[in-house]
Amino acid sequence: MSAAGSLNRGAAFASIGAACLLLGLKSWAALSTGSTAMLGSLADTVLDLVASLATLFGVWVASQPADDKHRFGHGKAEAIAALFQILLISISALGIASRSIEQFLSGHRVEAAAEGIGVSIAAIGITLMLLAWQRHVVRRTGSLAIQTDSVHYQSDLLLNLAVIAALVLDRYAGISFADPLFGFGIAAWLGWGAWSASESVIKQLMDHEWPVEKKQRFLDVLARYPDITGVHDLRTRTSGNKDFVQFHVWVDADMTVRDAHRVMDEIEARLRREFPDVEILIHPDPEGLVNEAGDAGKDVLPPIRVEAG
Repeated sequence: MSAAGSLNRGAAFASIGAACLLLGLKSWAALSTGSTAMLGSLADTVLDLVASLATLFGVWVASQPADDKHRFGHGKAEAIAALFQILLISISALGIASRSIEQFLSGHRVEAAAEGIGVSIAAIGITLMLLAWQRHVVRRTGSLAIQTDSVHYQSDLLLNLAVIAALVLDRYAGISFADPLFGFGIAAWLGWGAWSASESVIKQLMDHEWPVEKKQRFLDVLARYPDITGVHDLRTRTSGNKDFVQFHVWVDADMTVRDAHRVMDEIEARLRREFPDVEILIHPDPEGLVNEAGDAGKDVLPPIRVEAG
């Protein structure tokens, strides 16, 4: 297993441990206070635990090497795990919103607010430690599953602050609608987090192209190589923490196969110095040829000219 895979699995285990600890604390607090906001926080923690288990499975599968049936590796397992988390977060948001409306209409009041506030403060401390570790892992590995897992733990910070505010306002300030109102706000926050996280997941599952800036940086490296005069049909995608790129290059039409092979090897070596985690596939074309039929007018993408530097 790679170092990145080990880091990702370690982060997933840390997430599971934190979720189990928070689950016990919040279950007791929810029973003690009867708070809708605390119940929402408990429901979110239950989903955190399930989502963290899905994350562990996703990063474990993604870390497996390519095989005969998965020649491009297993990186998309992370995106599938992240999509599962988003679904759970969305269901949680709907359930909490429904409960908040019900409690608002019934005029429910919270009890034992001090216990709930103490548990929420402890939850904030545990979550901050977990987030610090997850940020470190994401910087090192770029894991989409760990990044998505971190998103709803980030929301837990605001969620626990909202629980504290709801308990204080309801129990000590006498504002009866504070608890269900904050509960509904928590549901809205979770829903927004799920929507925001879905963008990067869908992009990866749909083989979305690299950002323009990254593609341009890739072309700038190619432009410094003197034995090619043009690039076309550049295609890029990302799977897990691994990038893939393929493209055609123009070379001298009189170049031998041996020389063309040498040039392709040199280009790959140069690109890998700048993009070490990218799998590269290069197809050489005689200068001026755009597609296999030799018909430039019907090419899907126009040639991207580069100047030799």
